[in-house]
Amino acid sequence: MWSHDRLTYRHYFYAAWQKAQAREILTPLESEIVEMIVEHPEYHFIFEDESLKERDYFPELGDANPFLHLSLHLGLCEQLATNRPQGIRDIYTALLERVRDPHETQHVIMERIAEMMHQARQGRALDDARYLLELKSLIY
Repeated sequence: MWSHDRLTYRHYFYAAWQKAQAREILTPLESEIVEMIVEHPEYHFIFEDESLKERDYFPELGDANPFLHLSLHLGLCEQLATNRPQGIRDIYTALLERVRDPHETQHVIMERIAEMMHQARQGRALDDARYLLELKSLIY
């Protein structure tokens, strides 16, 4: 699925959604993608219109990039499934106890992931220890 070409990458989301709508058998990754799309009804119209695949999103204008948002969900799900970085699962569980909503808890963590990605683009190295420390600070 992973590609540096955004259209190839986005196509995977469209294909998974279309397969689900046609009630075709999905791969485990496609099932995760569809589950994330289902949890975001505000994006359904995007995946029902292939002409929107090439659309640009400008956060500075208030646009949320659905592909980035869903990818952050998928990335976090991978972190939780593998408990990498070590301890993320315990932090998620503790934060979930405070937030009380799994989806919102994911959003809280995803904000930190997005922030770290932005910092990485600015030249700051990704640091698991700093990431976990920032997440722990949300609990206490």
